[in-house]
Amino acid sequence: MRNFLSFLTGFLVGNLGGLLGLGGAEFRIPVLIYVFRFAILTGIVINLTVSFFTVLFSFIFRGFTISYDLVFSYFFIALNILIGSLLGSYTGVHFATSINQDLLKKVVAIFLIFVAFLLFFHDYIYESGFILNLPDFLKIPTGLFLGFFIGVFSSMLGVAGGELIIPTLLFVYNLDIKVAGSLSLLISLPTIAIGLYKYSKKGHLRVVLDEKVFVFFMVISSVIGSLVGSMFLKQFSSHGLRIMLGVILLISSFKMLYMNKKGL
Repeated sequence: MRNFLSFLTGFLVGNLGGLLGLGGAEFRIPVLIYVFRFAILTGIVINLTVSFFTVLFSFIFRGFTISYDLVFSYFFIALNILIGSLLGSYTGVHFATSINQDLLKKVVAIFLIFVAFLLFFHDYIYESGFILNLPDFLKIPTGLFLGFFIGVFSSMLGVAGGELIIPTLLFVYNLDIKVAGSLSLLISLPTIAIGLYKYSKKGHLRVVLDEKVFVFFMVISSVIGSLVGSMFLKQFSSHGLRIMLGVILLISSFKMLYMNKKGL
């Protein structure tokens, strides 16, 4: 039963990777902690491991709908955010193993609620001319700063950071959400990898070997789920995907606040 639930969780969450460009970790972590009863740090490491494969295969599968040529035409934007994200990820792992995360969860949860409402009213904001249009010389430092924040968030909470990367690409760089989703996956991959590397250096990856069967079922089902999600990408409008992402951010923020009340 435990392995079946692992498979089911991976499949359902993996759909978010193919459809929205999210690793789905913000939904996976409460299940790992409350259903499977993993300690918070163990859950984070397993979460990052499964997220890596979910993000990798989601990016591959989405290539059948969103051309790689279009995605890589924004390579330097992705690189800009990625550099900041890697620095933040490196820093965040140290914090995750040495400080209390309650305040971080509160701050991030409130920020996600704010971003969710921006997504809900994206069309109105765009039509009113309020979309951020930074001059070129400010885009680099802004991307680095936001990337750093995203990286810290990613490594400390064991998520890929797509819930912040996608809104950044939408509101700072004015990209379509479908392209932003694929770019988000591309940016998330190295961020997750460096987080896993740092946890490995601290000896925490041994939990993956201890739970290798459980992790295997969740990884395989996540890959299948990401394929299914990418197949439905064409069926959704950009507006519909923005609303869906906004709802997911609200759910994620409430989960973080709930986890915070539980002292996790």
